[in-house]
Amino acid sequence: MYLAFYNLISALMWGLMLGRVVSVAPFYGNYDLNRTTGGWVQWVQTMAVAEIFHSLFGLVRAPLFTTLIQVASRIIIVWGIYPNFPSVPAQHWQNSTMLFAWSTTEVIRYTYFFSILGGLDEMPALLPYLKWARYNTFFALYPIGIASECYLIYKTIPLASKVDENYGLALKAVLAAYVPGTIVLYTHMIRQRNKVMKKDREGKKDEKKTQ
Repeated sequence: MYLAFYNLISALMWGLMLGRVVSVAPFYGNYDLNRTTGGWVQWVQTMAVAEIFHSLFGLVRAPLFTTLIQVASRIIIVWGIYPNFPSVPAQHWQNSTMLFAWSTTEVIRYTYFFSILGGLDEMPALLPYLKWARYNTFFALYPIGIASECYLIYKTIPLASKVDENYGLALKAVLAAYVPGTIVLYTHMIRQRNKVMKKDREGKKDEKKTQ
């Protein structure tokens, strides 16, 4: 029940975020989007720190390392850049594309997990579509989100170096870590997708045999 509730609340919060992105960014621009959502996305994303503990204590099957990479990279953005260098997300449209990729991914992910935990038993027709979206949309959304994150970090480095040289060096190290981190996350999702798709194909074969 706890996991179902967690995923439901997370899906709703990211749904509000996605609604704000698509209703503000195209019509009023990135500056207004950042002004109205900066604080919101900080706390919504910070909630995801709970997922590290979910993995650590075995509440979910997600690997601890991949969970840690994904959560930590976003925390660096929303707490290392947003409050300290607000001009960066305000001035660059990559902030909008990043928030679009994040919120779309998370609405799909959390809704899917909520559904398999029994939250959508009364709407079983939705599950195949959610499953397809969960294990296919990352091919486009991950590159958009990751490229946007890297761009914002890159633009922050000169400003951070002026404040503290070590701050700039730390962000350079984070940027360099995106290369192996992205490979780990992407290959993990591809393996998960192949496993799920294979199970579905085998299930359909068994179903045909029994008909």
